[in-house]
Amino acid sequence: MKGREVKTSNRMNVKIRAIAAMLVLAAPAAAQSQAERLDDIARFFANADLVAAPDIVDCTLSQGAEARCARITVVADPQTYTPGPWCPTHIDNTAEAGGIWFHEGEVHDVDGAFIENLATLYGDTNWQLFDPETGEVRYTGTLEACEAAARPDVDPDYQNNCVQCLPEYMPEDASVTYVIPLQPWPADRPSPTNMSGSGVAWNGIRLDGPAPVDAILAAYTIAPFDDCGGHVNLHVGYHYHAVTDCLDGAETATDGMMDGQGAQIGIAMDGHPIFAHEMADGTVPDDLDQCNGHVSDGTPYHYHAGAAGSNAILGCLSAQAGCVLEDPDDICDASARRPRP
Repeated sequence: MKGREVKTSNRMNVKIRAIAAMLVLAAPAAAQSQAERLDDIARFFANADLVAAPDIVDCTLSQGAEARCARITVVADPQTYTPGPWCPTHIDNTAEAGGIWFHEGEVHDVDGAFIENLATLYGDTNWQLFDPETGEVRYTGTLEACEAAARPDVDPDYQNNCVQCLPEYMPEDASVTYVIPLQPWPADRPSPTNMSGSGVAWNGIRLDGPAPVDAILAAYTIAPFDDCGGHVNLHVGYHYHAVTDCLDGAETATDGMMDGQGAQIGIAMDGHPIFAHEMADGTVPDDLDQCNGHVSDGTPYHYHAGAAGSNAILGCLSAQAGCVLEDPDDICDASARRPRP
């Protein structure tokens, strides 16, 4: 895919250990001891930039269930590629210079022509992200500009900008801790993914809820995702709003209960496995519920990621969710109301 630089890392060997425990993760957790479950989760995240080995902690889930959870602390740094690029710098730039954007369910390359034609795309002549005399694109190229533009009340000075925040803007010791139930707990009702996110990918990157596209567009800004569906905010670092082929390193199930479901690309914040958008035969399941989950031919309940342009990796969480913590030593109580970042 365009614009993607593949990393070489001595820390981990890509695609060999990433999903060694996939079939067990998809099986009912009751068939395993907690120690076995934790061991399988540790192997699942073998290619993530782990701060420490996963462990088991007490947790309170989103609807009050007292449970045992796996605690996973990671640096939001994919080990198989370098994130970016996001914003082109000139309207003559080709697709390799920028990322992608969603519009009406479709994925668009954010190249120079895309920036030049935003007024036509959105039917509003107020769009003007480039200097008409020089063709140079206005984009956030500093930490200060990122802080001013990548917030709900966009600084007026940064309207009509291509908004990007770079990974190097994050503190060197920045990490995120995910507390995920060892087994899914039934919920009275599905819950949205805009607080805890959808889950965690096998490479340790957050699978987020929907991007606030309407708020971004209201300020005449574009905040592109890279070709992997990710971008950076200063709260959680690099994270995904779409699943693309960058997560194809996941192993495909070929036997057992999940035969035919495709590749498990992550674990949801409620403990259910998340599989790729397409099944192993290249088809898309047609019996998914509102959360993008189903039980198919005797399989345990699991999710399939939404199409890349849908801005919804999951539609919701079917079971009770765990926590996302800034401090790994905090106690997880997902039932307590927390301010949204």
